[in-house]
Amino acid sequence: MSKIARNIKHLRLLKNWSQGQLADEVELSRARIGSYEEGRAEPSIEVMVRLSHIFHVSIDALVKSNLSGLKDTQLMKVAENRLLFPIMVDMNNNDLVEVVTAKASAGYLNGYSDPEYFEKLPNMNLPFKITGKHRAFPIKGDSMPPLKDGSFVVGKFVESIKDIHDGSTYILITKDEGIVYKRVVAKGNVLELISDNKVYSPYTVHAKDVLEIWEFVCTLNVSDKKEEELNLESIMDMLRSMRVEIEQLKKN
Repeated sequence: MSKIARNIKHLRLLKNWSQGQLADEVELSRARIGSYEEGRAEPSIEVMVRLSHIFHVSIDALVKSNLSGLKDTQLMKVAENRLLFPIMVDMNNNDLVEVVTAKASAGYLNGYSDPEYFEKLPNMNLPFKITGKHRAFPIKGDSMPPLKDGSFVVGKFVESIKDIHDGSTYILITKDEGIVYKRVVAKGNVLELISDNKVYSPYTVHAKDVLEIWEFVCTLNVSDKKEEELNLESIMDMLRSMRVEIEQLKKN
């Protein structure tokens, strides 16, 4: 069965629709929908456009991605039409965290144009319950001690700059710098980015240059690891064996 066939069926079931109900929405026969889901026929471009609008999923995602792990049909729209795939879950319906590896981070700014980029990111569970869209990002440099270069910070997606809490830490995806982790103070359409390491001076970025905002949730404490040991595999091993300390941000 093709990805298109699996995706159409899965998205239909997420809406609790019968084949007949989807057929009415797309203005086709129930038999035609059945042929799509069974892989006996493939939808035309015109039908794909209709399905894209009905399910709020890009055509690229319908064609190229395996959406069977999704529990929410709504994609999150962010700056410049970047799309975040819905929350992924495991077999026990626990939310998963997508991990942007150090290697993958180099292509993150361009990844949104390729649905397979996010599909190939590894996923992991955290030892506490989370809700919402989360990703783990590698942090470079020494501007935010005690984090070491190569540590991972888990963030929760923030839909609007208006939701920023001044002085809290965020992962920002910017046009010029890519992945940045700083304390943030919003000043109208400008964000002031502040390092905890006072060697680095604060600087500003315009809101239009910020593509994504992720609020700090936790960090993977790798203070006892040597630099050459800071890789995704070792961190996930620590997490699975519960030898990693998770520091949760205290709510104000």
